[in-house]
Amino acid sequence: MANSIEAAPEQQSPSKGSYFFIIVRLSLVFIVLCGIIYPLASTAIAQVLMPSQANGSLLKNEDGVVVGSELIGQNFSDPALFHSRVSSIEYKAEASGSNNYGPSNVDMLQRTKDFITQWQVDNPDVPLSELPVALVTNSGSGLDPHITPDSAIVQIPRISKLTGIPASQLEELVSQHIEGRDLGVFGEKRVNVLKLNMDLMELSKS
Repeated sequence: MANSIEAAPEQQSPSKGSYFFIIVRLSLVFIVLCGIIYPLASTAIAQVLMPSQANGSLLKNEDGVVVGSELIGQNFSDPALFHSRVSSIEYKAEASGSNNYGPSNVDMLQRTKDFITQWQVDNPDVPLSELPVALVTNSGSGLDPHITPDSAIVQIPRISKLTGIPASQLEELVSQHIEGRDLGVFGEKRVNVLKLNMDLMELSKS
């Protein structure tokens, strides 16, 4: 009896049209998953767990008006307020960054000289030797909302003279706004200028 081997039926490979529809379906799935479901879920979780941070860490005055974000510095020009550090981008959040000038750059040297000259005019009671370097230099982002505690303290004589608030009271105000290192290790002690000025304005009213 002769043995016969039946040929296995040939498996048809998917057509190009089938591949196209598979790709389209997968694309739609990922568009819905990553473009709609994930953002909505992330937003909902953030609004529940950390609504303030999710909405930009905005600060409001006593009238409920937004005056800024505690994450973005501002250029305070009023001599009766605490001033922020130098910003080469004038604290414009859409232009984060700095010029990365070297220590011998002509423009940076001129900017530093101009700042020191204006500082001496605004703060005649503070020796130039007590001017903190951190107050003269630009942060990496140009948006740093903080200054060092020393940078706040050296401004107290000017503010006390203009507002009539005793220096001891201003020193206490600054000490209340000193933030410690992150996790007790990272970064340096700092003072948020916007928060400090908000309380200073309230203190001036009273």
